[in-house]
Amino acid sequence: MLLEKIKRKALSLADGLELLDFGFALPYTWVLVQGPEGKALGVAMTLPEEVQRYRNSIGRPSLEAFIERADSLNVIERTLGMAAINAVSQYHIDLSGAEWVDVLELLPGDAGKVAMIGNMPPLVKKLREEGFNVFVFERNPKLWDKETYSDALEYHLLPEMDAVIASASCLVNGTIDLLIDRAKNAKLFVLTGPTGQLLPEFLRGTRVTHLAAMKVVDIERALLGLKLGSFRGFEEGNRKYVVRV
Repeated sequence: MLLEKIKRKALSLADGLELLDFGFALPYTWVLVQGPEGKALGVAMTLPEEVQRYRNSIGRPSLEAFIERADSLNVIERTLGMAAINAVSQYHIDLSGAEWVDVLELLPGDAGKVAMIGNMPPLVKKLREEGFNVFVFERNPKLWDKETYSDALEYHLLPEMDAVIASASCLVNGTIDLLIDRAKNAKLFVLTGPTGQLLPEFLRGTRVTHLAAMKVVDIERALLGLKLGSFRGFEEGNRKYVVRV
């Protein structure tokens, strides 16, 4: 599984970093680390609809213990693990070659069928206004509308897609391997959203072409937003970026 490979790479970069704080919370789970070069904040989208009965198997929390559970069958451990991997990634990431653009700017005008993994209404609306044939897949029935497909249809329809824009929460819900495998004809595969804070080299050799995420530029402001459960408060401390894998 891809997550197992990612966590091994993250563990090799965690040496020398200290776990300062963490929280399993809404809307994002977060992990704060510190090293000789300063602090870094990593997040992962929390999926409350998938939370199971949970007994702590981590013991004493540590950065390495969280990362080790990134591919756990329990979504709480998986979410904390992904946030920890993102914290390590954000500490080491070099954004000198990043593009500070919106994910929409990545789509070529001649892209025919575009898959949206996770219903993101503002983005879907813009894509349709620009004439793209958009197929929206969503796991959570609460986020469905009349033009949304169940994620069960991804297996059958993804091979037909020319481009895929996937919420990086697919790393948390364990569907990333399926998406990469089935999107075999897509020329563009973007992981988008705060959960996509990974180091791009973690995804080299896969079909993922870009990461469209957020760099925390004001940690204290973003952290306050997270503690207050605020999307807007967290995002006010960030800047969107796109990096090529």
